Amino acid sequence: MDEQALLAMLHDLIETSRDGEAGFRSCSEEAMGLQLKSAFTCRSQRCAAAARELTALLHTLGDDSAANGTCTLHRRWIDIRSIILNKDNSVVLIQCERGEAMALNSYRNALDAELPAAVRKVLERQYQDVLQHDGQIKFLRDQMRSYG
Repeated sequence: MDEQALLAMLHDLIETSRDGEAGFRSCSEEAMGLQLKSAFTCRSQRCAAAARELTALLHTLGDDSAANGTCTLHRRWIDIRSIILNKDNSVVLIQCERGEAMALNSYRNALDAELPAAVRKVLERQYQDVLQHDGQIKFLRDQMRSYG
């Protein structure tokens, strides 16, 4: 992978992480119940940490544009607030699954490329984190269906 493609891919993953941070923060604010609020708040914080880590990687590669705020948020998540006016947790979880599916796809595409070892190590760890959280969201969704 050439340097420009690598930088573009990292910018895309930063945007994905920032979008996840905002999406999960919205979910936390709208969800009913402490368990969901806590899970979404934690995931929002993990997304923020992933964005910071990816930004640090960009910095080591000589690109400071993400740190300067020039990386724009694409809002890949639908505006959660407009969808969950009735504060239905099952709808919130469905939107979270969609957001995680998009993040997983972004990471899979990145990991399919030839990457420097240090970048691959970070991306693989972050991918596993997203994969684990996706499983947690599905578990919560299934749990809600069985009780609901």
